[in-house]
Amino acid sequence: MTTTRYALFATLISDGLKVTDGVLAVEGDRIRFAGNRDDFTALPDAADYPVREVAPGSIIIPGLIDLHCHGALGADFSSPDHKSVTEAIEYLHRSGTTTLLASLVTAEPSSMIEAAELLAELAEAGKIAGIHAEGPFLSEARCGAQDPRFLQEPDPGFVSELVAASRGQLRTMTYAPELEGTEEIIEQLVSHGVVPSLGHTDASAQVASDSLRFAREQLRSAGVDGFTERPTVTHLFNGMPSLHHREPGPVAACLEEAVNRNAFVELIADGVHLSPDTVRLVYRLVGGGNILLVSDSMAATGLDDGQYTLGPQEVTVSNGQARLSSDNSLAGGTCTLLQIVQHAVQAGVSLVEAVNSATSIPASLIGLADEVGSLHYGFAADALVLDADLQLVQTIRNGEYL
Repeated sequence: MTTTRYALFATLISDGLKVTDGVLAVEGDRIRFAGNRDDFTALPDAADYPVREVAPGSIIIPGLIDLHCHGALGADFSSPDHKSVTEAIEYLHRSGTTTLLASLVTAEPSSMIEAAELLAELAEAGKIAGIHAEGPFLSEARCGAQDPRFLQEPDPGFVSELVAASRGQLRTMTYAPELEGTEEIIEQLVSHGVVPSLGHTDASAQVASDSLRFAREQLRSAGVDGFTERPTVTHLFNGMPSLHHREPGPVAACLEEAVNRNAFVELIADGVHLSPDTVRLVYRLVGGGNILLVSDSMAATGLDDGQYTLGPQEVTVSNGQARLSSDNSLAGGTCTLLQIVQHAVQAGVSLVEAVNSATSIPASLIGLADEVGSLHYGFAADALVLDADLQLVQTIRNGEYL
């Protein structure tokens, strides 16, 4: 069987760098060259890679990596419906998110376990990179779209059940640090290779800071090859009290720990969850190397306004905004991760930084920094061809055009 080879000539953006006269060469499902055109044409086998035409002004970036994503195309990743969940994942792949964690919302414990079992199967099949559990150890005061009926105090027994159901595919878990017993949960998560992610919290600045530092110590001491040494913050600003000059709360602590490289912070830069001014300010304060762009997308992503679900909650989407039907709280996003990158650039973030926050940085957090998230020799051939306006022209996943 003949292995497909081809080369694309365009501007390349990857790992904080921009090559204006670049070439991406693919063989099978791997990248065989990514760099300057002159260096490529000087290779003895350059002629073995037929050129596939792209429009002048095209930009090639790595396939995007979304670490916080609840669904799309009418499907909720908390649902055990294999067909609809698979279709949603394939839609997200086509839309430019070539790697993703499927996020669970807080729900009845047996429902979370059942959903984790299905998602573990899809992770083992290479459809997703793993699972993110958003809860259930969250603050009732800051639960947002998480159903308060199913919030729990930290329970090591439930963590063990969820880890077992996930079959090694649980990658991150959101927790509120002010709840009693969170340090034990953090230790337990790290021991299983799961990254703790602070969020949905009403904690003071001190409690949040102490928890992130404790999580950082646990991650560093774990010493797992390729494993991140930094915890994350689930959608900074959302699901936590606002920054106040006398009561700075968790926002101030998370910003400071990100500046000190003790944590990564997620931003939902969709123009709804955060003002463009806020997105730009965070980039200037903490630097793009400490930021994860995420979509927090839910079932309405890719579809029109209407009625949807997020776990056990009913959601109304109007003008692209997803809100709980019960109390109008924001209930996830409706943008793809590429649209999030576009919004960040429109907010004043450089394209190079925005791409980094949606590719190589999330890859490093989930232990895939040597596999995806960069245009490098030997990496998976996951890439997006964009036009000069950053609109998607072509998605490539494992070397195949989707």
